[in-house]
Amino acid sequence: MGSPRKLRSAVRRPLRPFDRVRLEYEAGLKKEYGFKRKREIWKLQEYFKNLKRRARNILATHDKNEEKILMAKLSRYGLGNGNFSLDDVLNLSLENVCERRLQTILLRKGLASTNNQARQLVTHRKILIGDTIVDMPNYLVDVEQEKKIKIREKKPKAKKEETKVEAPVTEEKTQEETKTSE
Repeated sequence: MGSPRKLRSAVRRPLRPFDRVRLEYEAGLKKEYGFKRKREIWKLQEYFKNLKRRARNILATHDKNEEKILMAKLSRYGLGNGNFSLDDVLNLSLENVCERRLQTILLRKGLASTNNQARQLVTHRKILIGDTIVDMPNYLVDVEQEKKIKIREKKPKAKKEETKVEAPVTEEKTQEETKTSE
């Protein structure tokens, strides 16, 4: 079993760490989608593998309820259109999932000019989805949430009104002022 305090990582490292084909593929993904670490790619690959595994299990068991749930989830994320089947799910690629990342959507919408700028906006907590600040570049955005993405604007600081405090008027000053005016 193991300790509940020491949870397992959601990321599995590749079995062959120096596989040239995989390294070139990951380098291309890293450059195109602006990943910072390969661990982010591996995390998305796990998510993608789980989607495909669910689709294969549904095909094997012919469970219509699970199929509806999976199709609803994929259409909510924009990974498929209204009339797609489990075969279409199995034909999806990792790039389709990478397109739904918050960092990529910011770049595609024109809110950022480069991948690095998009990532910086997200990590510096400048991006709002609705009223919620999202600070994870790997966040998968729903189709509904995509419409609500905006850049957080700075609130103007309240300026303190500077009031000049005049010195209290004493009788000596008023007498001097009257003498000089005469």
